[in-house]
Amino acid sequence: MRPMDNAKLTFVARLFAEHRGALQAYFYRRIRTKSDASDLAQEVYVRMLRLGNTDSIRDPQRYLYAVASNLVKEHALRDRQQLRCVDIDETGAPELLSTLPSLDGELDALQVAGRLRAALEQLPSRWRTAIILQYRYELTYDEIADRMGVSSNMIKKYLAQALGRCRRHLAQSE
Repeated sequence: MRPMDNAKLTFVARLFAEHRGALQAYFYRRIRTKSDASDLAQEVYVRMLRLGNTDSIRDPQRYLYAVASNLVKEHALRDRQQLRCVDIDETGAPELLSTLPSLDGELDALQVAGRLRAALEQLPSRWRTAIILQYRYELTYDEIADRMGVSSNMIKKYLAQALGRCRRHLAQSE
Protein backbone atom coordinates (compact mmCIF):
# COMPACT_ATOMS: atom_id res chain seq x y z
CA MET A 1 0.00 0.00 0.00
CA ARG A 2 1.40 3.43 -0.93
CA PRO A 3 1.69 6.09 1.83
CA MET A 4 -1.03 8.17 0.15
CA ASP A 5 -3.40 5.20 0.21
CA ASN A 6 -2.71 4.66 3.91
CA ALA A 7 -3.30 8.36 4.64
CA LYS A 8 -6.58 8.27 2.71
CA LEU A 9 -7.67 5.11 4.52
CA THR A 10 -6.89 6.72 7.90
CA PHE A 11 -8.72 9.91 6.89
CA VAL A 12 -11.84 8.03 5.75
CA ALA A 13 -11.78 5.70 8.78
CA ARG A 14 -11.65 8.72 11.11
CA LEU A 15 -14.56 10.37 9.27
CA PHE A 16 -16.53 7.12 9.47
CA ALA A 17 -15.91 6.81 13.21
CA GLU A 18 -16.92 10.42 13.86
CA HIS A 19 -19.98 10.67 11.61
CA ARG A 20 -21.46 7.20 11.05
CA GLY A 21 -24.32 7.62 13.54
CA ALA A 22 -25.20 11.10 12.31
CA LEU A 23 -25.12 9.96 8.67
CA GLN A 24 -27.36 6.99 9.42
CA ALA A 25 -29.81 9.34 11.16
CA TYR A 26 -29.61 11.71 8.16
CA PHE A 27 -30.55 8.88 5.81
CA TYR A 28 -33.17 7.50 8.17
CA ARG A 29 -35.02 10.84 8.09
CA ARG A 30 -34.90 11.10 4.31
CA ILE A 31 -35.62 7.67 2.85
CA ARG A 32 -38.74 5.56 2.77
CA THR A 33 -37.07 2.17 3.38
CA LYS A 34 -35.50 2.81 6.78
CA SER A 35 -33.49 -0.42 6.72
CA ASP A 36 -31.39 1.01 3.86
CA ALA A 37 -30.01 3.84 6.04
CA SER A 38 -26.94 1.94 7.25
CA ASP A 39 -26.19 0.66 3.73
CA LEU A 40 -26.34 4.19 2.34
CA ALA A 41 -24.05 5.48 5.12
CA GLN A 42 -21.60 2.72 4.19
CA GLU A 43 -21.85 3.73 0.52
CA VAL A 44 -20.77 7.29 1.43
CA TYR A 45 -17.49 5.91 2.74
CA VAL A 46 -16.99 3.62 -0.23
CA ARG A 47 -17.30 6.67 -2.47
CA MET A 48 -14.88 8.58 -0.25
CA LEU A 49 -12.33 5.78 -0.64
CA ARG A 50 -12.67 6.03 -4.43
CA LEU A 51 -11.59 9.68 -4.39
CA GLY A 52 -8.25 10.40 -5.99
CA ASN A 53 -7.08 13.08 -3.57
CA THR A 54 -8.75 13.68 -0.21
CA ASP A 55 -6.28 16.48 0.59
CA SER A 56 -8.23 18.85 -1.67
CA ILE A 57 -11.37 18.56 0.51
CA ARG A 58 -11.58 21.77 2.54
CA ASP A 59 -14.56 20.81 4.70
CA PRO A 60 -14.77 17.00 5.06
CA GLN A 61 -18.06 17.06 6.98
CA ARG A 62 -19.76 19.22 4.36
CA TYR A 63 -18.36 17.01 1.60
CA LEU A 64 -19.66 13.91 3.40
CA TYR A 65 -23.17 15.36 3.52
CA ALA A 66 -22.99 16.48 -0.11
CA VAL A 67 -22.23 12.87 -1.06
CA ALA A 68 -25.04 11.72 1.27
CA SER A 69 -27.47 14.17 -0.31
CA ASN A 70 -26.64 12.82 -3.77
CA LEU A 71 -27.17 9.27 -2.51
CA VAL A 72 -30.61 10.21 -1.14
CA LYS A 73 -31.55 11.53 -4.58
CA GLU A 74 -30.24 8.40 -6.31
CA HIS A 75 -32.08 6.18 -3.82
CA ALA A 76 -35.36 8.07 -4.36
CA LEU A 77 -34.95 7.76 -8.13
CA ARG A 78 -34.39 3.98 -7.84
CA ASP A 79 -37.45 3.70 -5.57
CA ARG A 80 -39.62 5.53 -8.09
CA GLN A 81 -38.35 3.37 -10.94
CA GLN A 82 -39.05 0.18 -8.98
CA LEU A 83 -42.56 1.32 -8.13
CA ARG A 84 -43.30 2.04 -11.79
CA CYS A 85 -42.18 -1.43 -12.78
CA VAL A 86 -44.27 -3.44 -10.30
CA ASP A 87 -46.53 -6.00 -11.90
CA ILE A 88 -49.49 -6.74 -9.60
CA ASP A 89 -49.63 -10.32 -10.88
CA GLU A 90 -45.96 -10.81 -10.12
CA THR A 91 -45.24 -13.25 -7.30
CA GLY A 92 -43.17 -10.68 -5.34
CA ALA A 93 -45.85 -7.96 -5.45
CA PRO A 94 -47.44 -8.88 -2.08
CA GLU A 95 -44.06 -8.49 -0.39
CA LEU A 96 -43.56 -5.06 -2.00
CA LEU A 97 -47.04 -3.98 -0.97
CA SER A 98 -46.49 -5.18 2.59
CA THR A 99 -43.53 -2.78 2.96
CA LEU A 100 -45.69 0.30 2.42
CA PRO A 101 -46.02 2.45 5.54
CA SER A 102 -49.13 1.86 7.57
CA LEU A 103 -51.74 4.55 8.09
CA ASP A 104 -51.25 4.22 11.86
CA GLY A 105 -47.56 5.00 11.45
CA GLU A 106 -48.32 8.06 9.38
CA LEU A 107 -50.87 9.28 11.93
CA ASP A 108 -48.39 8.75 14.76
CA ALA A 109 -45.76 10.70 12.82
CA LEU A 110 -48.23 13.55 12.25
CA GLN A 111 -49.10 13.63 15.96
CA VAL A 112 -45.43 13.69 16.97
CA ALA A 113 -44.79 16.45 14.42
CA GLY A 114 -47.67 18.47 15.88
CA ARG A 115 -46.35 18.04 19.42
CA LEU A 116 -42.86 19.00 18.29
CA ARG A 117 -44.23 22.09 16.51
CA ALA A 118 -46.01 23.10 19.73
CA ALA A 119 -42.81 22.58 21.72
CA LEU A 120 -40.83 24.72 19.25
CA GLU A 121 -43.40 27.52 19.42
CA GLN A 122 -42.88 27.75 23.19
CA LEU A 123 -39.12 28.24 22.89
CA PRO A 124 -37.47 31.66 23.11
CA SER A 125 -36.91 33.00 19.60
CA ARG A 126 -33.10 32.66 19.70
CA TRP A 127 -33.31 29.00 20.72
CA ARG A 128 -35.93 28.27 18.07
CA THR A 129 -33.86 30.02 15.40
CA ALA A 130 -30.76 27.99 16.32
CA ILE A 131 -32.74 24.72 16.23
CA ILE A 132 -34.24 25.49 12.83
CA LEU A 133 -30.92 26.58 11.32
CA GLN A 134 -29.21 23.42 12.49
CA TYR A 135 -31.82 20.75 11.85
CA ARG A 136 -33.71 22.13 8.88
CA TYR A 137 -30.90 23.92 7.04
CA GLU A 138 -28.08 21.72 8.42
CA LEU A 139 -25.79 24.65 9.25
CA THR A 140 -22.75 24.19 11.48
CA TYR A 141 -22.37 25.88 14.87
CA ASP A 142 -20.04 28.47 13.34
CA GLU A 143 -22.43 29.24 10.47
CA ILE A 144 -25.34 29.66 12.88
CA ALA A 145 -23.20 31.83 15.16
CA ASP A 146 -22.28 34.08 12.23
CA ARG A 147 -25.91 34.49 11.20
CA MET A 148 -27.11 35.16 14.73
CA GLY A 149 -24.18 37.36 15.77
CA VAL A 150 -23.12 35.28 18.79
CA SER A 151 -20.31 32.83 19.58
CA SER A 152 -20.47 29.18 18.58
CA ASN A 153 -20.34 28.27 22.30
CA MET A 154 -23.53 30.28 22.80
CA ILE A 155 -25.13 28.38 19.91
CA LYS A 156 -24.22 25.10 21.63
CA LYS A 157 -25.90 26.37 24.81
CA TYR A 158 -29.01 27.49 22.91
CA LEU A 159 -29.30 24.10 21.24
CA ALA A 160 -28.74 22.15 24.44
CA GLN A 161 -31.33 24.19 26.32
CA ALA A 162 -33.83 24.06 23.44
CA LEU A 163 -33.47 20.29 22.99
CA GLY A 164 -33.86 19.74 26.73
CA ARG A 165 -37.03 21.79 26.83
CA CYS A 166 -38.43 20.07 23.71
CA ARG A 167 -37.75 16.64 25.21
CA ARG A 168 -39.52 17.60 28.45
CA HIS A 169 -42.47 19.01 26.50
CA LEU A 170 -42.76 15.89 24.36
CA ALA A 171 -42.52 13.63 27.42
CA GLN A 172 -45.30 15.59 29.16
CA SER A 173 -47.59 15.56 26.14
CA GLU A 174 -47.45 11.78 25.57
